[in-house]
Amino acid sequence: MKNFEPDYTNILNAAKRIKHKRMPLYEHIIDITIMEKILDKKFSSLYNGDAKDRKEFFRNYCNFFKEMGYDTVSFECLITSIMPGSGALYYHKPGVIKDRKDFNSYPWDNLPKLFFEKYSGDYKILGEEIPPGMKAIGGPGNGIFECVQDIAGISNLCMISADDPVLYRDLFNKMGEVFYKIWSAFLKNFSPTYAICRFGDDLGYKSSTILNPVDIKNMIIPQYEKIVDLVHSYSKPFLLHSCGNIFSVIEDIINVAGIDAKHSNEDEIAPFSIWQKKYGDRIAFFGGVDMSFLCQAGEDDIKEYVSNILSYSINYPGFAFGTGNSVPDYMPVENYLLMIKTAREFRCNSLS
Repeated sequence: MKNFEPDYTNILNAAKRIKHKRMPLYEHIIDITIMEKILDKKFSSLYNGDAKDRKEFFRNYCNFFKEMGYDTVSFECLITSIMPGSGALYYHKPGVIKDRKDFNSYPWDNLPKLFFEKYSGDYKILGEEIPPGMKAIGGPGNGIFECVQDIAGISNLCMISADDPVLYRDLFNKMGEVFYKIWSAFLKNFSPTYAICRFGDDLGYKSSTILNPVDIKNMIIPQYEKIVDLVHSYSKPFLLHSCGNIFSVIEDIINVAGIDAKHSNEDEIAPFSIWQKKYGDRIAFFGGVDMSFLCQAGEDDIKEYVSNILSYSINYPGFAFGTGNSVPDYMPVENYLLMIKTAREFRCNSLS
């Protein structure tokens, strides 16, 4: 393949459902160990070094995306990582908010300060090291539901919903306030680095939403709307990553929250084509390849599967290709590379 010259406007146009010059590639997360294997270079430890090391880390991190043929670099910093007492979501720790007393004593007002003390440097260096023609996709990571889960725990949250409905609502409202402050400062200081803003908020299991759809519509989606409106005020599209079966709330996510694009799909829930056929005339869809399939399939099956996705998805202007979830450390490197090679050959042929 000829030397790749990135152009972030391809994926920016995809998010806006404008026909792009070249089909863009997109991944929500690519594990650093996968990057190191492909580049044949260890660089993850540089992130914890001094300023020079961190610049070298981001140089390698950005270079990986360019080498693989992406027009953007996916990068976010997790809000959950700075929340005191967090860990219920990712590490199954007990939730620290169980009642009104816990809620009132929680250091809500400190969270924006803690976030930027930890991550301002990362956003700054990313902006300095991102290659010409590229921008980033991401921002402050995690969604409102994930952050509430991480300090309350899903079991506590369900008990609070029954025992104290006012506190239940206040948790989401307060987290929404924190998000608005963090996103406001992020956009003010770092928006030039980003083409598309996003956060990930997994709302569903394979069979249904995690919470009652009515609760999601009444307490979570209105908080999304505030963030999306803020992002739009900077003339940037908003991408929601949300795993699970969320068909019961997707209309509100589109019509009330006002997202521009969605990512995350599993064939067990619905083939990628179903999402496109149902909603592709209103929002963009990024992804396509079922992650479990890509981890387990053989070479011929991967080529056929990827080619099928590309053949029908290319007809949608709001499309960027990649996995429907992420590229984890346990994915066979050769399978990921085969997916990328097949996609890049397809787009070269479609341009010729």
